[in-house]
Amino acid sequence: MNYLERLWTILPQQPHHTSRLEKELHISPLLSTLLVNRNITDPESAKRFLSSTLQDIRSPFLMKDIKKASRRIIEAIHHKEEICIFGDYDVDGITGTALLKLFLASLGAKVSFYIPNRLKEGYGLNISALEKIHAQGKFLIITVDCGTSDYEEISFAREQGMDVIVTDHHEVPEKIPDAYAVINPKQKECEFPFKHLAGVGVAFYLIIALRKILREEGFWTKGGYPNLREYLDLVALGTVADIVPLVEENRIFVKHGLETLNLSTRLGIKALIRASRLKDIPLTPNLISYRLAPRINAAGRMGKADKGVILLTTSDSAEAENIAKELDEDNMQRQQIEKTIFNEACRIIEESEEGTNQKAFVLDSPDWHPGVIGIVASRIVEKYYRPTILIALDGNIGRGSARSIEAFHIYDGLKESEDLLEGFGGHKAAAGLTISRDNISKLRAKLNYLAEKTLSPEDIIPKLYVDTEIPLTHINELLIQEIQALAPIGADNPEPLFVSEIISVKNCRIVGNGHLKMWIGNGGNNFDAIGFGMGKVIPDPDSEIRIVFIPEINIWKGIKRLQLKIKNIQVITENGGRDTNPETSNK
Repeated sequence: MNYLERLWTILPQQPHHTSRLEKELHISPLLSTLLVNRNITDPESAKRFLSSTLQDIRSPFLMKDIKKASRRIIEAIHHKEEICIFGDYDVDGITGTALLKLFLASLGAKVSFYIPNRLKEGYGLNISALEKIHAQGKFLIITVDCGTSDYEEISFAREQGMDVIVTDHHEVPEKIPDAYAVINPKQKECEFPFKHLAGVGVAFYLIIALRKILREEGFWTKGGYPNLREYLDLVALGTVADIVPLVEENRIFVKHGLETLNLSTRLGIKALIRASRLKDIPLTPNLISYRLAPRINAAGRMGKADKGVILLTTSDSAEAENIAKELDEDNMQRQQIEKTIFNEACRIIEESEEGTNQKAFVLDSPDWHPGVIGIVASRIVEKYYRPTILIALDGNIGRGSARSIEAFHIYDGLKESEDLLEGFGGHKAAAGLTISRDNISKLRAKLNYLAEKTLSPEDIIPKLYVDTEIPLTHINELLIQEIQALAPIGADNPEPLFVSEIISVKNCRIVGNGHLKMWIGNGGNNFDAIGFGMGKVIPDPDSEIRIVFIPEINIWKGIKRLQLKIKNIQVITENGGRDTNPETSNK
C-alpha cells in the first residue's frame, strides 16, 4: 500500500435536514449540507456551531469533584500552603501546567510544578517524584493530563499525608484512585455532558470554578478579577495539539483561543512563533499542529519538558528567546531521529515473513528513542493503515506507543491484553504501555488475533469522506467564504472535501519536494491545482481525471487567486486507456 490509496465515500444526502437548516437559518444549500454531514442537524445546534461564544460553555459545577477541589485549593491559598502542579510532558500537559501555574500565582498562591522526565520516569505520577515533592514540604498536588490510572502512586501520596487533586481526560479504569478529588468528565458519575475535553480544557474549567467561587466570596475586594480570556491561547495550543474533537466546548475554546493566540503578548509564545518562522502569519489549527506543537513537544520527547512550561510562563524576554531557540534545535534533532526509526520500522515490516499482510504491527528495538516512537507509530499508520505499536526496549522492559485506525479501538485492544502488560493508558486512537521483553511476541500475536477478528478488508484501506460533488463552475470566493464558516477545522470537524466532475489535465509538473502541480479544467473553467506529496502521480496532458479537493484562496507575492488543493486523483483515461495509474484507487 502507499500514501495515496483511498476509498472514496461520498456522504449520503439528507434533504429533510438540509432543507430545514436552509429555511430556518437562511443559509445556502452547500453550508446546510456541510453542517448535516457533521451530524449537526437541528437549527439550534447549527446556530450554536456557527456563532458560539464563550457564554455558551457549560457550567464547571457539572463536573464531579470540581467544587470540592476548588475549596481545597482556596484553603491552600489562604494558609500559604505550597501547591505542586504535576503535569504530563506533552503539549496538552505542558500548556495545562502553565495555565494553572500562572492563574494560581496571580491569586497569590505559592505554586511550583513538576514534569516527569519521559525517558527516566515515564508517564504519570511515580513514587520517586512524590518522595521528592514530599521532602520539599508540599502537601497539595494537582495533576494535569494524568493521574486517572495512578492508583498505587496516589495511595502512596495519601500515606505521606499529601492530598492529590486529579485533573485528567483519559479513559477511566475500573479502579479509580483514592485521590482527594478526581476531575475527569469521563467518570461514570460525572454529569458534565461533553466527554472529550483535552487535559488543558479540564484544567481551564478548574480555574473557571475557582474564579467564580472566589468572586462570590469577595476575594477581589476592589474588583479587577482576572479575565480568563487571556489564558485561551494556552487552551487553544493544548487542545489542538492533543487532537481531541473540535466540537462543542473544544470548538469554542479554540475558536476564541486563536484570536487570543494571534494577538498574544505572552513572551514565550511570541518567541516560539518567531522560532517557528511564523511571524506575521495568522495562526490556524494546522499551523499549531505542524509548526508550534512539535517544538513544544520536542522538549518532552528529548527528556526536558520543563523547558516548555518555563517558556510559556516566563516574564524574561531573553529567557524566552533562548528557550525557543533550544526547542527549535531539539525539534530538528527529533526529526532526524524520527526519520531513522521510521526507515528501520518500514524495513522490519517489509522484510518480515508476513510483511504487509499483517492486520496489526508490534515492532520493537533496543536502539529506538522512546521519546519519538509515538510520532513514528503515527507515520507507520499513515503509510500502511494498520494498528501499530512501537516499543523502545531498555533491558528487559519496553516502553511502547500505540496508534490506531478508525475501525480499531486500541485502548480496548490493550485492555484485552492487559495480562501481558506492566501498565497502559490512553484512548481509542492512541495509547502508551509498558511491557516485559518476554511478552512482546505474545502481544504481537494477541493484537493480530484481535485485529483479524475485528477488521474487514475494507477497514484497512483509509477512507476519504467526501461531502458532495461540486462542478468547477460553482467554485468562487463566496463558496470559499461559506466553507470558512466551519473553522476552526480539526478532529470531528474535518476540512470539507469535494469531488469534481470529469475534468481535463492541461498541464502537469513536479514542484518543490515532490509536490504535484497541475492546470486543470472543464471547458472555460480552468484552475491551478496542487497535490502536496503527490509527485508520484503524473497524469499525461489531456488525460481525463476526477479529483477529491478543497478549494482555497492562495496569496503569493500579493496576488490572490483561487486554487484547488488535491487530496486524491482518479485517472479516467490516459493514453487511450482507463484508470491505468496503479498508484490511485477509489470507490
